[in-house]
Amino acid sequence: MDRPAVPGRRRVSGFTPPPAFTTRPQLVGTFGAAASTHWAATAAAQAVLERGGNAFDAAVAGGFVLHLAEPHLNGPGGDLVGIFHAAGADAPQVLMGQGPAPAGATIAHFRAEGLDLVPGAGGLAAAVPGAVDAWLVLLRDHGTLGLAEVLDAARHHARVGIPLLPAAAATIAKVAGLFRDHWPSSAQLWLDDGAPPPVGALIPHPAYADVLDRLVAASAAGDRRTGIEAARAAWRGELAAATAFLAQPHRHSTGTDHAAVIDDADIAAFEAGYEAAATIEFRGHTVAKAGAWTQGPVLLQALGMLDPLDDDLIDPSRAAGAHTIVEALKLALADRDAHLGDGVDLAPLLDGDYLADRRALIGAEASRQWRPGAPEGRAPFTPPLRRTAPTADAAGTGEPTVDRTGATRGDTCHIDVVDRWGNIVAVTPSGGWLQSSPVVPALGFCLGTRLQMTWLDEAAPSALRPGARPRTTLSPTLVLRGGEPLLALGTPGGDQQDQWQLPMLLRMLVGGYTAQQAIDAPTFHTIALIDSFWPRTWDPTGVVAEDRLGDEVLDELARRGHDLTRAGDWALGRLSAVGLDRTDGTLWAAANPRGMSGYASGR
Repeated sequence: MDRPAVPGRRRVSGFTPPPAFTTRPQLVGTFGAAASTHWAATAAAQAVLERGGNAFDAAVAGGFVLHLAEPHLNGPGGDLVGIFHAAGADAPQVLMGQGPAPAGATIAHFRAEGLDLVPGAGGLAAAVPGAVDAWLVLLRDHGTLGLAEVLDAARHHARVGIPLLPAAAATIAKVAGLFRDHWPSSAQLWLDDGAPPPVGALIPHPAYADVLDRLVAASAAGDRRTGIEAARAAWRGELAAATAFLAQPHRHSTGTDHAAVIDDADIAAFEAGYEAAATIEFRGHTVAKAGAWTQGPVLLQALGMLDPLDDDLIDPSRAAGAHTIVEALKLALADRDAHLGDGVDLAPLLDGDYLADRRALIGAEASRQWRPGAPEGRAPFTPPLRRTAPTADAAGTGEPTVDRTGATRGDTCHIDVVDRWGNIVAVTPSGGWLQSSPVVPALGFCLGTRLQMTWLDEAAPSALRPGARPRTTLSPTLVLRGGEPLLALGTPGGDQQDQWQLPMLLRMLVGGYTAQQAIDAPTFHTIALIDSFWPRTWDPTGVVAEDRLGDEVLDELARRGHDLTRAGDWALGRLSAVGLDRTDGTLWAAANPRGMSGYASGR
């Protein structure tokens, strides 16, 4: 059935109508639904739903499979951000799985190492791993199944492997020389006699499989909650192998040696948990995001700027709309880099009068300036506006922006689940990419490099500070109306995550598109931002767009002064979403066709 994904919002006359064709159906059912960036994770999540688990059990099952299905995009040594609404809850909550900087990760230490930026690769850039603890906390508090049942699929895939994606094979080939010359433990896992594996190869992870087995064994004692707590303690014990291994200097692609500063005390001190969501009202809906330690406020600010404008000025398929959206995003992204960081008060940045002042800066031509605001007189931090990158290769940057050619240099992954009881969750896991740092032999995975998103400048709100969380790009979204959740969504894409979600939401909440129609529709983003990842470069006017937007729109963007890169017809975004239709009680799921690995399922 073809109907608006958000019931009660009629299609607005003049907004570009949705496409008649979609690459796949939007799945509709009544039992449960899941969508993710990889078919194996979606299958694992749906299997748990079919066995009687709820959305949280299913999301955890799919999340652990993503470690093995997309190892170039996330891993057990990484991090995550989730947002969810439990059935009957008063408000959405954020799942906080972002570990902080270790106690020894001081600006002085990095400066003494001869660095002016945190490296994009290697153990020195490791934040405390947060993903696994966050998954276990979510399962403990909101799941219904035991750890053994939830990890069944992940344990199987760890023993036998999952067919290697083309992007994963390409990533391994890119860093094969680094592995052979400097990271022998990574070479042992990922290379075959020194050669990169072919697409479709099954690569077992015996060391990680053993880790999962030990977590399940630890969870067998006591009741479900006690067992999960025992598994959390066992996980912290496992990470001792990582701190000991990375305390040794490891040679990087730059030819330098750096030892990590993370230690067992850092691991023991970390607790994943929950936070209240940051929200903004848009066209009768409440849009909820994680707070100032993420880039989620970018989407909230952009929606706040766009809300009162005429519909033709916020239609992503029209030149005027695409221009206005890009300019609003540039302003919000400038505020991100000038003001956002762990512990920052977000309220002044979302104040209606402040957003009106920001909206007034949007002109008819592309701005070439980096224009942060000064909410409540708060002086903006000005990062270095680097136009050129260092020549050294940063193998582990993993997730950064789409470059001037339109090619993505990295990515992450995402999963959404909704169930028949009304629970809904979206989680974006990342970090711990196979190219991040050397594989810890005893564990079979590496630690992430999220500290590269901090500045070695005390004046920065996102400065490197022991115990502070780096400002992450991970940014899932939840939409509510009248306090009831309607949909959850997200995408990989580093600095593009909220940029790709914005046109999707505008098409759904204003244009009446279904989620699948909005995912399939052509999209775009700006690269006129300060890259969140090493080497932290800036581009003043760049826009990357899919050719399917059409020559008329693209030529008009260029005429308005945007430095345009055509990325191809199906190149940008890996969005997925699930939701609830409260008019008839059905559930739905939609997934992205780009990249050929994202799938939805449901019943």
